[in-house]
Amino acid sequence: MMFQNLRRWARGYNRKRRYSPIGVAFHWLVAGLVIFQLWWGWRIGRMPVGPDKLDAYGAHGAVGLVILVLMLLRTVWRTMMAPGPINDADKPGWQSTVAHITHYAFYIALILLPLSGWAMMSATAVEQPLKLGGIVPWPPLPFQELSMQTRWGVELWAERVHFTFVAILVLAIPAHVGAALWHHFHHRHDVLEGMLPGITELEEDVKQALSHRPPRRRSRRASTAG
Repeated sequence: MMFQNLRRWARGYNRKRRYSPIGVAFHWLVAGLVIFQLWWGWRIGRMPVGPDKLDAYGAHGAVGLVILVLMLLRTVWRTMMAPGPINDADKPGWQSTVAHITHYAFYIALILLPLSGWAMMSATAVEQPLKLGGIVPWPPLPFQELSMQTRWGVELWAERVHFTFVAILVLAIPAHVGAALWHHFHHRHDVLEGMLPGITELEEDVKQALSHRPPRRRSRRASTAG
């Protein structure tokens, strides 16, 4: 019963052409963590070899595991609870097709990136403990029984996957942001509004307040002058 009520509540937002508050939270939390990870990964690449770099890799892995858990939960939420609203931009044509392809590319990238990072650390850095968010212990993948040569092969393959999807994100994020702004400011579509909590309600409240503004009271001096 509680599951059905929660789904009904979430899909009520979809009928208003909005994402549910839980969907909005998933989106912006993951977006913030991804931006941090891209910057942090760039910073790690410029650090000298040493203990500080190992600690930086540990922090990178800890945040990556948080993204993995959030993306798995978000996928379950999206498929079982609230598939997302149909908005102004959902029209037949190449733009809608590209938007859906980009959407799935984000999901694939944001799941395979932490999985490949997990594989890299499990293959050749098993002595470095993995922790979800730097707090909860996280087990390595079962590569310990493999030969060292095989483990280095796994590490190389996972590294290629990792950097491939980093490159995809670096290209896809500006395109995604640019498309959202283009739809919002040029076409006046409701795509961005559906993902920004409270913006539609705020605009409606302002319009309602302005339409019911009481008439301006005349000053005493003006009334006596007449």
